Amino acid sequence: MIDPLSRRDWLKAVGAAGAGALAHPVHPGLASGVSADAGRKSGAPQILPLTSTSEVLVPPRGRAFQKFSFDFPEPSVEFAGLRFGFLVFSRENAYALDARQMTATQTDAGLEIMATGLVWAGGQERAPGRVSARLRAEDDAVVWDVTAEMDQPIKAVTTVLRGVPRGKLSSGGADPFDPKDNEVLWGYPFGGGDLFGGNTAGGMGTPLAVVQAGEQEFVGLSSLDDRVRTKRFYFQPGERGYRVELVHEVEGWLDQSRVQVPAWRVGRAATLEAAVAPHYGHLERAYRWPRWETRGDVPAWLRRTALVVTLHGMHYTGYVFNDYARMLAILEWIATQMPAERVLVFISAWDGRYYWDYPTYRAAPRLGGEAGFRRLVQEGHRLGFRIMPMFGANAANRRLPNFTQLADAATARVDGDRFDLNWVDWDNDRHQEGFGVYMNLGVASWRRWLTARIADVIERYGVDAYFLDIVGGWVNNTKADMHEGTRRLVADLRARYPQVLACGEFLYDALLEFIPLYHVYTPRAVPFARFFSHLSHPAPGRGSSGVHESGFGRWDPATLSLSKRDGLIPTLMVVDDTFTGYREQMAAVIAQAKAWAGL
Repeated sequence: MIDPLSRRDWLKAVGAAGAGALAHPVHPGLASGVSADAGRKSGAPQILPLTSTSEVLVPPRGRAFQKFSFDFPEPSVEFAGLRFGFLVFSRENAYALDARQMTATQTDAGLEIMATGLVWAGGQERAPGRVSARLRAEDDAVVWDVTAEMDQPIKAVTTVLRGVPRGKLSSGGADPFDPKDNEVLWGYPFGGGDLFGGNTAGGMGTPLAVVQAGEQEFVGLSSLDDRVRTKRFYFQPGERGYRVELVHEVEGWLDQSRVQVPAWRVGRAATLEAAVAPHYGHLERAYRWPRWETRGDVPAWLRRTALVVTLHGMHYTGYVFNDYARMLAILEWIATQMPAERVLVFISAWDGRYYWDYPTYRAAPRLGGEAGFRRLVQEGHRLGFRIMPMFGANAANRRLPNFTQLADAATARVDGDRFDLNWVDWDNDRHQEGFGVYMNLGVASWRRWLTARIADVIERYGVDAYFLDIVGGWVNNTKADMHEGTRRLVADLRARYPQVLACGEFLYDALLEFIPLYHVYTPRAVPFARFFSHLSHPAPGRGSSGVHESGFGRWDPATLSLSKRDGLIPTLMVVDDTFTGYREQMAAVIAQAKAWAGL
């Protein structure tokens, strides 16, 4: 799937028309006994007087999300066994279509739904506005797009879909799970920007969800957008079907009173792979994904890499796991165990106190200073290693003097509320720290700063790659597009240093176009990229996570905590006691990596 973990690791009976929807179709993918041109012989389709509580469990029986405590209008129209309703959200309220000003007309392509007015306050008040939706059948699917207009900026437009059968759920094509009576909310990307609180969404790396209603009955729901924009999928169970909200959120840095929603697609298939294939085919075309074998941004040495060694430097508290001299001693020993030219060395927290010293990015005096880091890189190169230091794509400490130059790039979410990097208890006082600012690469000041700091390290030390932490953390905001800013940073550095590799922590779909290496494994991206294990992966021995906040995991000496997976490079973590206390297990990891590489 394309469904990366965030670093903080971290949904009444169905009416007669919808009870059998998408099951045993006459027209592939559509409802039993319903053709794509249903309604032509019986006149115009009816406007169904549904509300937010129609055909769902009231009260909820499982985990639930916040919702209206009254019946909010959702007038809907049936097409191909599904029922379609629509909601519009401004920056100050929620609006439904005014059923009294709503029509549904059969067209040669399918169906057009039109509303020339809106309602608010649960239907008690009326408002100007216009919504049109165009629906059509395409083989085994229904595809539709929506246009919404208001006299004020629009924040989001939602399709409310009924007739989707209950079943197991999958995000992005991962193995389906049974949510039972729980409601499920997913947000693309990075949880849709809602990482905490009562409405926290699960993360999605691509806007695709699948319902498995039976052994050979899968329903795929996906956005066919060709830009990175927030999407949310909300599954609210009824007795036999889901009420599904498919939310498109408008770019927060644009004031748009007219919004064209990219097409949505719902289709039926007999297997999970067949259900997800149309979406991934769309992504490959829309984002111009280059195949791994022909990528031009992959240096030759990466294609030969058989092992990644993660050397942990300085913890947030200042505790030193390995200084530069010790790192070099470790590399000198590793070079006696396997060909160094087959090893990529990832150095986390090389620049001082992890996260606290972001975004200065200079060699830390306590680790050996500039001379020590230069010697580490030069001697590592002499041995044959490739060196990759770590940078934060979106992290800055507001208490450092250099922050005043960057303050305008601090992130505010779509509603204008501050979005901080404040979800880690770094000092273990059992309170999450508040010094971290979540920065926006779409803003010129931050992009210029980070580009300059990475360029300085490349030129000063000659490193072979740079690692962008939390690069998959795109957030809708009020200032600029983070994705386009990230693309520009990578492109600018590649133009200046074409042989220097860009690497990311985790991905969302569009990043695959220009970043070829990550360290959160994403199986469906393997044809396009490669992966290694996260820096929080347990180190040999006690399973320390090194500079990462998770603390300790479980190291398995029997398996060496390694997994042989297509596209996943074996990874060795080195913390404070690894080299002195568990060298034989280091040697075993290296031996396994050599064996898998045929060395």
